[in-house]
Amino acid sequence: MERRIRWLGIVLTLCFLVLFLQLNNIQVLKASSYANAPGNPRNTLARYDLPRGTIQSASGQVLAESVATRHGLYKYQRVYPTGSLFAQIVGFTSYIYGLAGVEAAYNKYLVAHSRPVKTLSDLLLSSRTETDTVTLTLSSRLQALAQKELAGRNGAVIVLDPSTGAIRAMYANPTYNPNPLASQNAKTERLAALADNVPDSEGFPPLLTLFDQRGFPPGSTFKMVTSSAIYQHDPKLAKKVIPNYTRIPLPDTNQTLHNYAYESCGGDLAQLLPPSCDTGFALLGLALGANNLASQASAFGFGKVPPLDIPGAVASVFPPVSSFARNLPFLAYSAIGQGNIAATPLQMALVASAIADHGTIMSPHVMENIRNSQGQIVKTYKPKPWLTPISPSTAASVAKLMRTVVTHSNGTAYGLFPASLDAAAKTGTAQTGTHHTDDWLAAFAPYGNPKAVVLVMVPNQSPNATGNSVAGPIISAMLQAAVQGS
Repeated sequence: MERRIRWLGIVLTLCFLVLFLQLNNIQVLKASSYANAPGNPRNTLARYDLPRGTIQSASGQVLAESVATRHGLYKYQRVYPTGSLFAQIVGFTSYIYGLAGVEAAYNKYLVAHSRPVKTLSDLLLSSRTETDTVTLTLSSRLQALAQKELAGRNGAVIVLDPSTGAIRAMYANPTYNPNPLASQNAKTERLAALADNVPDSEGFPPLLTLFDQRGFPPGSTFKMVTSSAIYQHDPKLAKKVIPNYTRIPLPDTNQTLHNYAYESCGGDLAQLLPPSCDTGFALLGLALGANNLASQASAFGFGKVPPLDIPGAVASVFPPVSSFARNLPFLAYSAIGQGNIAATPLQMALVASAIADHGTIMSPHVMENIRNSQGQIVKTYKPKPWLTPISPSTAASVAKLMRTVVTHSNGTAYGLFPASLDAAAKTGTAQTGTHHTDDWLAAFAPYGNPKAVVLVMVPNQSPNATGNSVAGPIISAMLQAAVQGS
């Protein structure tokens, strides 16, 4: 009997120990994760029965706020005064579908929380609950201009500061109205979510943001990467003179690769980039080799998810080196941004920003600062490098080439920008089939000290469309407005 009692005591002690450890695990180690879990009813209550903080643009325009309701299910209703204009950045807060965009990324500041005790008066307050205000880097003026310039067409426009990574505009069509998704009526929310997930006539659902969640063949804008690879990995190729061709045979096949409209072009790298000579770049890509081209693409961020501070961005794709071993024609196509390359507009904007910022890609971000209810700074975004894909000398060399795309009479962006803007650019026209092109243009200004990088992409255009003709007018307006507002 005594032995049984002793064993029972040991078992009870072990049970108590396990219980003690589990209580500590729940109340200490996992307390934060449980407290912030989406399914926590307390969080739902805080989201709807208490106000959320305001989200505003760089100029102070209110983009999201909570308003008191008299007859709703909850005491507060989340509203988005600008509707679809900032929807893909700001996101939404939904009872059924949770949080998206800035609402999700900075939820712990926006949700009602206890004010930290810093003074005796703080301690004596009857209510210490407050919300913070999130100020974004985005310009209301530039965002509205991007929407206007796209004129209802599907596409993406990005404006960023290359020296800090601050996003000053980022807009895409199709877009959506976040207000129904924040409704207190479950049927309204479900119908809105259903509609916003249905692809449009071009296959793009509104909730899929074209600027960072979908890859497209970048066309000749990828020649920024190919040119960088030449200077970084095999500089002598920059001086290699390519004969004038209208078309070239592709290795190991009976197929050929031809220039746009079968134009004839050739020369060294400085002569090949202004007219965006496909035959010349294809031959340089073959001479450069798969290892060097793939290495440079990876250095620019292909294969990596850009560290944008709102959720959802995807990695751009460059084929693995092994895929070219028995398929050299695809290496030629990859050098001109075709083949199996898929790049998001954000990725190509970051490539251009590295060239503009002496070889460094700064982490892209949309948050400028966060202030508490007394207007005091709680958090400020501190710019930080993401990648350094090229040397300053390579960046300077490629920037010089991009300048000639604008200034030389045979440049694909010649006459597009006013001379006073002092812009550098690279166009892109990706063939996506016999009846469509994806049209791109990347640019920055002023050339000597870039203040703004702009990237425009418009998919599914006519086979005769070009980056200059389609994206050109948009980027010219955006770049001028961005530099004037610096």
